[in-house]
Amino acid sequence: MRLVILCSIAGANVAAAQWTPQQSGTTAEFRGLAAVSGSVAWASGTRGRVAHTSDGGRTWKIDTVPGATSLDLRAIFATNERRVWTSSAGLADSGQAQIFHTDDGTNWSRQFNSSDKGVFLDALAFWDNDHGMALSDPADGKLFVLVTDDGGKAWTRVPADRVPAALPGEGSFAASGTCLIVQGKSNAWVATGGAAKARVFRTTDRGRTWTVADTPIHAGNAASGIFSVAFSDATHGVAVGGDYTKPKQPFDNVALTSDGGVTWRLARGPMPQGFMSGVAFMPGTSGRSLVAVGLAGTARSDDAGDSWTMIDSVAYNTVAFATHDDGWAVGPRGRIAKWASTLPARKP
Repeated sequence: MRLVILCSIAGANVAAAQWTPQQSGTTAEFRGLAAVSGSVAWASGTRGRVAHTSDGGRTWKIDTVPGATSLDLRAIFATNERRVWTSSAGLADSGQAQIFHTDDGTNWSRQFNSSDKGVFLDALAFWDNDHGMALSDPADGKLFVLVTDDGGKAWTRVPADRVPAALPGEGSFAASGTCLIVQGKSNAWVATGGAAKARVFRTTDRGRTWTVADTPIHAGNAASGIFSVAFSDATHGVAVGGDYTKPKQPFDNVALTSDGGVTWRLARGPMPQGFMSGVAFMPGTSGRSLVAVGLAGTARSDDAGDSWTMIDSVAYNTVAFATHDDGWAVGPRGRIAKWASTLPARKP
């Protein structure tokens, strides 16, 4: 879904901040982020830029994907330091819906390019090196889902009759690359907005069949709904969102599930104080600790998403963790920061 880019440059609350800024070496806006390990992370953004670190973020290497200088790479996924996929958001009939891949971390090739009217890639994710999924806004009234079983050499659309019908105006937001999440060997969830209700689609068989559930997250216009979803296991998940045109306005912006996304309830609160576009669980906390980011800043929860505390007011677009102590957030003007944990990891 199209997303108007808004940038909040409010200052950080240094005393409470748990982010350490890192120098990316670019002013490209980052929305894609993949945290592979404590040393390795990837980010992607405007002008076909990809950023890569192999030393925990002390240094970042900036590259431009060949053929993508006019594209906005809003999603990126890596299974290791060298095997990476990235997708561009934009209208397919204008040549902007493309997927690129590298096997060596350096040389990129185009794997997918669509000119189908209505296609607008929002995110992609992989269960392993071979099996993955890419998501577009609905086409012809149905969610447009692509799957691959060979590492992206071939992408195939899931038959439309296997996906519940979209609501009028419904789509996913290409704000953080996390409106699509995979888990385990075959589970995936897709978060939506832009319609009368914010919903989450669910598959347990790598996209072959789908169900959908309503959520209580604020919705009702083209700028509101769910922007990001995260799961700590097959049953416990969190969805966050709001309205990106009102980044500091409080809304019902967090919903929780304990049955794999079959049903959702509002978090008890307090909620994050504004629009949140990305959320991630912190490994090693038994699903208790999460971090959410957005144009309003950073919020943290240590009770599985039921209550939140704002800890920073700097705008970020997305967040990802590789370990309890190794997480990153990325955002406007090449902004990259690494997490500085203040709580010990919990035993599983």
